[in-house]
Amino acid sequence: MQTTIQRPAGLFRRATMLMKSLVPVLGLSLVLPAGARAQEDYPSREITLVLPFGAGGIADITARLVADSLGKKLGQQIVILNQPGAGGATAARVALNAEADGYTLALLSNGTAISVPLFKNLQFDPVKDFVPVSSLAYFDFVFVTKGDGKYKTLKDVLEAARANPGALNVGTINVGSSQNLAAELFKSTAGVDFTIVPFKATPDLQVALLGDELDMIVDSQTALKAALQQNRAIAVASSGPARSSLLPDVPTAQEQGVEGFDVTSWNAIFAPAGTPPEVVKKLNAALVEILADPALQKRFAELGVEARSSTPEEIGKRLADDITKWSAVIEKAGIPKQ
Repeated sequence: MQTTIQRPAGLFRRATMLMKSLVPVLGLSLVLPAGARAQEDYPSREITLVLPFGAGGIADITARLVADSLGKKLGQQIVILNQPGAGGATAARVALNAEADGYTLALLSNGTAISVPLFKNLQFDPVKDFVPVSSLAYFDFVFVTKGDGKYKTLKDVLEAARANPGALNVGTINVGSSQNLAAELFKSTAGVDFTIVPFKATPDLQVALLGDELDMIVDSQTALKAALQQNRAIAVASSGPARSSLLPDVPTAQEQGVEGFDVTSWNAIFAPAGTPPEVVKKLNAALVEILADPALQKRFAELGVEARSSTPEEIGKRLADDITKWSAVIEKAGIPKQ
């Protein structure tokens, strides 16, 4: 015998209307916020950071330190992918060929800004193709003379250059390098004439300086650390707008009369254009926190660089301004495009 359950007609109608009204809402909750939920869950898998430098250098070491701390902060591994060569274009293409979802990031630097005017066909536009996240590290160059030589201050060097235009030899590494262009900018900003002599590597520079072949060299503190500590060389000036916290006793070139001279090297994390703003914001907040950690700052200082975060806008402006600056330096120096 079949039993039929009688339902009040009014109750059934109300239930049916309620279900109909819920269907669109449920559909929206399942479909529309998917992207938002994905960004809230970011990162849900490992992130790749592409470097335009080889393994073992300062940029590589500091990037790995940041990747380790950032990975712990975000709960996912950050994998370093070294892709040196072609003025940073090789690394840039790897990053730009990936989805703009925050899972592939790129390290850009002041070297990127130099590459824009230096290369005929760079194959990417760092300003248009990437969005800035945060700076990681900054460091100045130092102007160094021989420890027991005749030039004890930058003033001594400038006076000698003015007395004998073109006679002084100032060494840097390769033509078109940040160090080489810093020397070119210094020459024009100070209004003096000297001969810039390029060498293949820093050890060659040091040998030439100590052998009296060079009167001064321009390079990073890290590269010259041993010679400076042993007093075989003297840092007569630093290249930044203010004294470096790593070399507080070394006056800047600006302090010593070379007004407007400012060369600061930097490394920063950028993401492919189109990366969700929420992802950039989350990455920036994490980097601001980890780069303020005293232990990480101490480790960076031991390597000769300053750990320093920024807003996306600050490092984006720095990149654009440096492209403009180095374009003018390269043009004035007559350095041919590569």
